[in-house]
Amino acid sequence: MTRLLIRGGSIAAGYNVERGYADILRDWGAARGIELINCSRSGENTFDAVRTFHEEIAPLAPDLLIIHFGLDDAFGCVYKSEFKENLVQLVRRSRELFHPIIIMPTSQPFESPSYMQPAYFYYQIIRDVCGDLGCEMVPVHTYWNGMVMERGLRHEALVQENVFYPNERGHEIFAQALIQRLERILSGRKRKEGQQ
Repeated sequence: MTRLLIRGGSIAAGYNVERGYADILRDWGAARGIELINCSRSGENTFDAVRTFHEEIAPLAPDLLIIHFGLDDAFGCVYKSEFKENLVQLVRRSRELFHPIIIMPTSQPFESPSYMQPAYFYYQIIRDVCGDLGCEMVPVHTYWNGMVMERGLRHEALVQENVFYPNERGHEIFAQALIQRLERILSGRKRKEGQQ
């Protein structure tokens, strides 16, 4: 069985929703022989993930590791340089111990430039780390904007009253973006296994 571990903060933990994107991924994975474990907690940032790595991530040795941070760091006084170094540490420690495929999603866009600008700086760091270290980046904010345009959705219909958190419909967009990438990754693994 393939093991998928999610380690993130508030959004990954499904803050204030009955069914978050991790729940949707769990149902999707169950039919494909994928065991999903979610070790995310609301309000946590990359420092928490580094601190608890050997207790929460390493013992589970997942085949697929989703590292989903950004907003709790960006708006929680974690410097950009610290955020980048923490992501790099998580990737390197994971690869030293169990060689997972590592996926890093961004989060939703914001209509307010005062929120979007700092968030985008952290999304860019995710892009840079994934490019430098060969991880899989999932630009949820770009996918979200595309869905809003294609389906004529209103941004405010996808977030909670506190716009830092998606509602159930917003979580569905997260799940769709991640499932698309996961299906591509899994089909690539099957092709490689067939060639061996």
